[in-house]
Amino acid sequence: MKPSKIILTLALTGLFASTSIAADAAANWSEYCSRCHAKDGSGNTKPGRKLKLKDYRDAAVQAEMTDEDIIKYIVEGVTSDRGKEEMPSYTEKMTKDEIEAMVPFIRALKTS
Repeated sequence: MKPSKIILTLALTGLFASTSIAADAAANWSEYCSRCHAKDGSGNTKPGRKLKLKDYRDAAVQAEMTDEDIIKYIVEGVTSDRGKEEMPSYTEKMTKDEIEAMVPFIRALKTS
């Protein structure tokens, strides 16, 4: 195989792999997150309003979250000050790579 064909093959493989990861993140968001956080990340759902979820579309909200925070919440879940589970851990439902893929997905929700 010519070097140019090898490079093209590797580039296409990387393109399809990254598209697959993005598709997995979108599918996981839809399945596990959108019920509370809304499809658009606004938190404008009945459970989201009850929990007073932040609007992930807002640049200020995005700026106050680190990538590590996002991963931590997905891995550990979120518990209220009174000890009530507000968000479960998703380590049993998503792989490490799928959890890490949620970071750029959530970052891409930013609109302002």
